[in-house]
Order: sequence, then C-alpha cells, then structure tokens
Amino acid sequence: MTDESAARDDQLLGPAEIRELAAGLDVRPTKQWGQNFVIDKGTVRKIVRLAEVGADDVVVEVGPGLGSLTLALLPQVRQVVAVEIDPRLAAQLPITVQTMAPDLVDRLTVVQQDALKLEELPDPQPTALVANLPYNVSVPVVLSLLQRFPTIDRVLVMVQLEVAERFAATPGSKVYGVPSVKASWYADVRLADKVGRNVFWPAPNVDSGLVKMVRRDPPRDDVAAVDVFACVDAAFAQRRKTLRAALAGWAGSAAHAEEILRAAGIDPTLRGERLSVDDFAALAAARSA
Repeated sequence: MTDESAARDDQLLGPAEIRELAAGLDVRPTKQWGQNFVIDKGTVRKIVRLAEVGADDVVVEVGPGLGSLTLALLPQVRQVVAVEIDPRLAAQLPITVQTMAPDLVDRLTVVQQDALKLEELPDPQPTALVANLPYNVSVPVVLSLLQRFPTIDRVLVMVQLEVAERFAATPGSKVYGVPSVKASWYADVRLADKVGRNVFWPAPNVDSGLVKMVRRDPPRDDVAAVDVFACVDAAFAQRRKTLRAALAGWAGSAAHAEEILRAAGIDPTLRGERLSVDDFAALAAARSA
C-alpha cells in the first residue's frame, strides 16, 4: 500500500468509527427510513470504482447516512450533493468530512430533504447518481431522479438484490416487470455485482446488488414517458391476464385494446412480461394516433 492510498484509507469510516458516530448522535438505524450503514471500506471503494466517476463529475448521493460512501466519493469527483432525510445525519455529515478529510469539505453540499420530494438541486447539476439507497424507496428514487434530472447520465446504486435483479431483468424473465421497463426507458441497465449482508450495520435480512445504468435516448421521441408508463402500469397490474384484457381499462375497452395492439404489431394474447420497452412505446404511440 502506498502512502497515498494509506492516507485515503485513513479518511474512510470503518465499523468502530460508524458505531462511535451513531452512539454520539444517539442514532439507532430505523426501518422507517431504510437505514443500513456500510461499514466495509472495500465495498465503498468498489462502488466508486464501478460508478466510473471522475474529476468533472457532480454526484448526487441519496441517503449518505454517516458518510461511508461520501468519504470514498469526495477525492474522486468535483462535487458530492448529499441528500439526507434525517436532520441529525444531515447536520453531522459536514462535521465528519471536516474531521476525516478536511481538504475535501469544500466539495460537499448537503441537502436535508426527502429525495422523493426533491424538485431541484443547486448548480452545477448532477452528472451521476451514486448511492447506497434505502431499500424501501429505491425504485421510486431512481426513477424520479432520472426523470427530474436529465443531466444524470450514469447511475450506480446499491439496493436489495431482488430489486437489483428486477431493474436489470429482460423480457420473458420471471422478475421482469414495471421497474425493468421504466428503467430501460431511460438507460441501459445491468447488474454490476452482488454484495453480502456483513458489510452493513445492522446487517439486513437479504443480500444486496449493485445496479449500473448508463443513460441513452428514449426508444421513441413521438411519445412521452408518462404515456408509456401508464400503459406499462396497466399491463402489469394484472400480469396473469392477456394484454387484450389487462389493457382494457387503459384503452377504454378490450376491443379497443385489441385494435391498438394489432396496430402496434403485438399479439393481443401475449402477457405484459413478454414486451420490451420499445413495444410499450409503440403501444402508446398507436393509442394516440
């Protein structure tokens, strides 16, 4: 280990530091806010490496908690905008960075807010989302930030493994569903790695996964995401039904749903799990034609 890497290691939080910080703040991780703090330095390094962020990046981090990942990100990027719902943790984070990495504190901006209610962020606008996301809100957080902040062109998030697999699923898979389709509207998505339970405190009851997304242009520019997503929601609300039946409410009637399906070149007897995001976009376009 070089002196430089040793210094970086000293700037990261380990299990003892995490527990000491939590005790000092009288913070007890809560299920309500989906708090599981990362206590493994190797894991936060891996997240930063897989995120492929660099000196020009402005990273939005949702749920920084006690600062494990924040401290790993700060040396690598231009700015970290940390969005934290817990007021105690939001207030402590700059103090922790000042203590652990005083030369990097100017790269940190803390926003004390619920990420699901986030309407704007300070300039410069974010180029990447990198986070250990609270399990209970991981899907809506990712989708809402991709929708609201089009400057985000890369995502690397740690989520419950089941959710990670849903995000990355392809048509026909048993776990393919609404998150799979909506994420693929915005980005190319893949499961980047799996993470065990022992890197967290407290240890969750499930394994985790790292999901990587790289933004791309939507499949079509003649339909809006909201119209495509309405079709997706209808198709998977009753996923055992054929599309002709499942889309009846969305189309106005089963007969009209069949007309739209045929106009889009899709077999009305298929189920939603067989359709790609391109298919759903074609359905939305056929409905508005």
